[in-house]
Amino acid sequence: MKRPPSDREILREIHSQYLSLFGSFERGNPDNERQSKIYVPIDCAAIAEKLGVDPDIVFGRLYYHLDKKYGYTQEDGSKVHLFAFFVGGDRHAVHFPMLSAVLAELEQSWFRFTAPLVISSLAFIVSVIGLACGGS
Repeated sequence: MKRPPSDREILREIHSQYLSLFGSFERGNPDNERQSKIYVPIDCAAIAEKLGVDPDIVFGRLYYHLDKKYGYTQEDGSKVHLFAFFVGGDRHAVHFPMLSAVLAELEQSWFRFTAPLVISSLAFIVSVIGLACGGS
């Protein structure tokens, strides 16, 4: 069975697929495909297809997990969602600047974990080679 994609993989896929759409929004342009610059509607099925999982997995992770984890309430009581079911007339929209920030944080955490692991693995391999060659 294929492992489920990580939060980082899901957000990275969304970021790569929708970055140009986010940047192409022009305030005051009646030809905009969406109603807000910040909230970008996404296609969960297309993302799921790229990740090789069921679309409900992507939707569920965004709606039930990631939005609860990263969304917040402002001082005036209004909610800021990472993933919103509807924003105006747009369905399944992500708060793109927040998604970028969360992805940057996840990428940094991944690097902080992976870099020392790779360095220590290389050091171990060099030590084993040194013992094997020097011990004869």
